[in-house]
Amino acid sequence: MTAPRAPRDTLDRERVLVAAFALADRDGFDALTIRALAADLGVRPMAIYHYIASKDELLDALVDRVFSEVHQPGEGDWRVELHHRAASLHDALSRHPWVLPFVETRSRPGPQTLSNHNAVIEVLGANGFSLVATAHAYAVLDAFVYGFALQEAMLASAGMADVAPLVEGMGLMQYPRVLELAGLYMTPAGHDFASSFEVGLSIVLDGLERLREQYPQ
Repeated sequence: MTAPRAPRDTLDRERVLVAAFALADRDGFDALTIRALAADLGVRPMAIYHYIASKDELLDALVDRVFSEVHQPGEGDWRVELHHRAASLHDALSRHPWVLPFVETRSRPGPQTLSNHNAVIEVLGANGFSLVATAHAYAVLDAFVYGFALQEAMLASAGMADVAPLVEGMGLMQYPRVLELAGLYMTPAGHDFASSFEVGLSIVLDGLERLREQYPQ
């Protein structure tokens, strides 16, 4: 059954982007084709190209839309601001895991993306981080956030939310340390993998403090 045809002159770029974002969230980025997007909007595929020239341009806009959900750090304690930004970025990536392969690959980043990057660099520079320390700090902080979000997405796609059946089929008796750790996840209270994000983020922020001292201005 095809979607009802949209009324004439009701389509605009914002409506196209909202629909594309929703489609990617619902079905994944691979399912986001111009034809599928047109079907969701109830228009012919050629109508989409009036607002978006290519799928590459569409991806640029969608990545920028993800960054519009990320906290932009400002004045205040640098550690608090970067903690808020990292947690906000992690939450956005968790809501939209399809964006993970693309978030740092765009050759034409949008204004939300660039503004957020600029704000992070500004916070670091304004709080005693040299340019070299800023480069290291930014790389390490985002690598942690992206890596953790990617690992969560991989675990979810592998169906590892329920550990017990997987452990039973692995034959872990020869690997006692792995078995011990797996047992932690199988306790009645369970071990929440996501809780390790805050632990790791605190470790990274502690390291940034030492990095600032190692590369003084």
